[in-house]
Amino acid sequence: MAVPTFLHPFARPSKDDFLPIVRGEGALVFDADGREYVDAMASLWYVAAGHGRAEIADAAAHQMRTLASYSCFDPFTTPVADELCERVAASATPVDDPRVFLTSSGSEAVDSAIKIARIAQIQAGHPERTKVISRSFAYHGVTYGGLSAQGLPANQAGFGPLLEGFVNLPNHDLEAVARTLAEAGGTVAAVITEPVQGAGGVRPPAEGYLEGLRRLCDQHGAYLIVDEVICAFGRLGHWFGSERYGIRPDLMTFAKGVTSGYVPLGGVVVGRAVRDALEADPTFWLRHGHTYSGHAAACAAGLANLRILDDEGLLERAHHVGRRLADGLRSLLDDGLVAEVRGDVAVWAVALHPGTDPMAVRDEVLRRGVITRAVGADTLTFCPPLVTTDDQVDRIVDAVAAALPR
Repeated sequence: MAVPTFLHPFARPSKDDFLPIVRGEGALVFDADGREYVDAMASLWYVAAGHGRAEIADAAAHQMRTLASYSCFDPFTTPVADELCERVAASATPVDDPRVFLTSSGSEAVDSAIKIARIAQIQAGHPERTKVISRSFAYHGVTYGGLSAQGLPANQAGFGPLLEGFVNLPNHDLEAVARTLAEAGGTVAAVITEPVQGAGGVRPPAEGYLEGLRRLCDQHGAYLIVDEVICAFGRLGHWFGSERYGIRPDLMTFAKGVTSGYVPLGGVVVGRAVRDALEADPTFWLRHGHTYSGHAAACAAGLANLRILDDEGLLERAHHVGRRLADGLRSLLDDGLVAEVRGDVAVWAVALHPGTDPMAVRDEVLRRGVITRAVGADTLTFCPPLVTTDDQVDRIVDAVAAALPR
């Protein structure tokens, strides 16, 4: 069989067979042969409201019939982009007096946050502040800014020289962060972190780690960027993961769950300290933005999705879905079938025993009608839609149990 014309992301270019998914409903998706699967990954961490939500499709279609999109570069805006930003800002309670910059993806959002942090330091009178500190196991997207910041060497390999000015430190090591900030002599623009590391294997923060980053940033004049691309909009039972852990970012990135993936949309929540630097000089222009920053149809989809999350109480339901999933996965640990269970609220992972191939287990779980994701050398991840039923959660656990080697 010939390889497809579509060069697939995160796949072997030589691979010639892919599973066509053609329909979705709630937490279920269906392939071209009509076979049903429980989507235990919400596609790729994003379908919070579930598949097949006509309300979101109708909102985007209505906006497209009226005005599909228009540039939001000066001097233009669209009412729906303004409304979406006001709605996101209202839910971004961990950030002081926020504004919202819009992108089309999480990778764009991360690169935008890094650029905004650096230009804000310049506007605040600190042009020497350009370095960015990140941590191991971090995933911050695949464009060169986020790629340079991330802590997953396998994703960086082969793409040539990465950007200068990025320092990646051991996970949860506050002493290393403190030492690097002190030795940098006031040249650090920002520290970037996820609340719960997602694609790096679902790793919740060590107790006090995020609070420690906030304290160190305050002490050393660096901005704290919290990458909420996976954690925001209900995944951790709050609008933003920063609220879950009680921290105050200067910048928060988001994407994925803001539209439940129905239309690509992302952005950066910009806090007061950064705003003050950007807004102080009335002649300053922010020369950054994307063609689709503020895409009207995407914003309409986002508003409809956020209404669903709110009206149906899906942030609260995240706790229920997560507890049932966590209890099921821990039963596998108790039975000795997995080596570790990690996660928080409605995002979880299991680490397999040494010598167990996670891709082979993933494929066997898929054969049993459940979609999970294999990451790293030993991990399966789970991020079910927040509308997943109890029976569907149990099917996830049962499929994994049956797929694991004895």
